[in-house]
Amino acid sequence: MADANKVKALAAKEKGNAAYKDKRFEEAIKFYDEAISLDPTDMTFLLNKAAVRIEQKDFDQCIKDCEKAVEVGRENRADFKVIAKAYARMALAFHRQDDLESAKKYYEKSLTEHRTPETRAKLSDVEKAIKDKERKAYVNPEISLEEKTKGNECFSKGDYPGAIQHYTEAIKRNPEDAKIYSNRAACYQKLAEFKLALQDCEDCIKLDPTFVKGHVRKGMALYALKEFTKASSAFQKALEIDSNCQEAVEGYRKCTMASMSNPEEVRARAMSDPEVQKILGDPAMRLILEQMQNDPKALQDHLRNPEVAAKIEKLIEAGLIGIR
Repeated sequence: MADANKVKALAAKEKGNAAYKDKRFEEAIKFYDEAISLDPTDMTFLLNKAAVRIEQKDFDQCIKDCEKAVEVGRENRADFKVIAKAYARMALAFHRQDDLESAKKYYEKSLTEHRTPETRAKLSDVEKAIKDKERKAYVNPEISLEEKTKGNECFSKGDYPGAIQHYTEAIKRNPEDAKIYSNRAACYQKLAEFKLALQDCEDCIKLDPTFVKGHVRKGMALYALKEFTKASSAFQKALEIDSNCQEAVEGYRKCTMASMSNPEEVRARAMSDPEVQKILGDPAMRLILEQMQNDPKALQDHLRNPEVAAKIEKLIEAGLIGIR
């Protein structure tokens, strides 16, 4: 009799699966309930029922069905893979309710039973969503302004590490304010942390490409790193935005003098760049450069090709070729 009931239960499950596939959800639940009544020792029927609850957006009931499924599974020594599936389905229900902490908890439980790439990826998504939610909850422009003001006060006193602490907090409180990155970059420059200054300038420019000081401070950081050609480009960009910017004018002049005073150093630095090496190692590019040298008018023809134009721009930026 028990075996006969199991066979009938599986038949009811198949009918439920067919109804589920056709989105006849209430009918699917009736068949799954029938299967459960015929064989209450099989947790998969409860899991199937939970899947229907997900489609119906009845997440609370889905969680209850999964809890019951785990209970039945433990009692009847179900495969750990099926237990893992129940926990993952609970996690999905919590995730759909935006209960990220519970979703994280049950994805982790699922992984302790059985590790799958799919569940690991879902856990990573939830962890990322939790961090993003925390970051957004932390944003407060008013507190950001207070921290920025404190940073300015420290900067004016020459307390650059203190200013960095306040500017960093100000950025966390309002990560969309380009000027704070520029302010922190100024501190890093004072402490000779030029790579950190450069990164802040890049972030500043990304947020506000028209902010002149961002380009000027980028140029200053690059100049300090002896990247004279790149620094020159940054100062040129600042002058395109504000032709009267004296810091940019002075910076550009210093870059020109530095490049002229030691062209071999500029060339050596450029030749150590893997991208430059690849360009110069391309026979087609060597031919193009030779044509440009013999016939300056050929440049315009080559610049019509975006790929070639990008390579020529890289060589100009590296200081290896100049355009008159």
